[in-house]
Amino acid sequence: MEFVTAGESHGPALTAIVTGVPAGVHLEQEDVDRDLVRRQKGYGRGGRMLIETDRALVQSGVRFSRTLGTPVTLQVVNDDFTNWTGRMDVFGQAPDDLKREVQPRPGHADLVGMLKTDSRDARDILERSSARETAARVAAGAIAKAFLREMGVEVFSYVTRIGAAQMQASGPFSIDDIEASEVRCPCASATQAMKEQIDEAKHNGESLGGQAVVVVRGLVPGLGSYTSGRNRLSSKLGAACFAIPAIKAVEIGMGTRAAGLPGSQVHDGIVW
Repeated sequence: MEFVTAGESHGPALTAIVTGVPAGVHLEQEDVDRDLVRRQKGYGRGGRMLIETDRALVQSGVRFSRTLGTPVTLQVVNDDFTNWTGRMDVFGQAPDDLKREVQPRPGHADLVGMLKTDSRDARDILERSSARETAARVAAGAIAKAFLREMGVEVFSYVTRIGAAQMQASGPFSIDDIEASEVRCPCASATQAMKEQIDEAKHNGESLGGQAVVVVRGLVPGLGSYTSGRNRLSSKLGAACFAIPAIKAVEIGMGTRAAGLPGSQVHDGIVW
């Protein structure tokens, strides 16, 4: 399966088109909307989350809760567009009093985008590079999760670090522990420390980095390919993660910890 997204942060809507979806996959409206709601949650989320009520409009590829084997088109309406008419209209002329964004923001795509497209308004770039685009990705991902669920594959994630606050315990914990945390950290003490980090950063007008772990259970051996670098599973996973705004590093398994260990402490034993 592959997907492509389109749309601007404050435009009318975001759209995702998912191709390669097998026929017969069971899909309910709640399967998509559940993940869209989860995306909007979280301690310290911005004010935009109070404006939007994300819900996916499935416009093709599904009939009577079953995929048809044709491209699945999903749309997420931007409620905030009503506040941007005149500044984000699709057609017509820009108003004379239009305020242009002429100061690129550090850490964003503004500057390189303006140079690449010869634009004098950073809004032409930031509207597309905005993290709002991930709403369309989440909707597309829900289609993939529905397929994986029928294959017996489970995917979940949790946060291990926000700023200087880091989760120390490695388990045991449950998915319920993750869902109960406002920052999706299964450790209660680390959750509190992370919330304090967020409060402090907000007070100081700062932002914070963090780390998360994604776990996949139920996969069969042989996914990907050893014959081509671009088709290796780790290559595809890395590319997908790096395509998310603000992702700066991806580790698989032990990650960089393996650099300081002998192979006997890194490689998994084989039982056949």
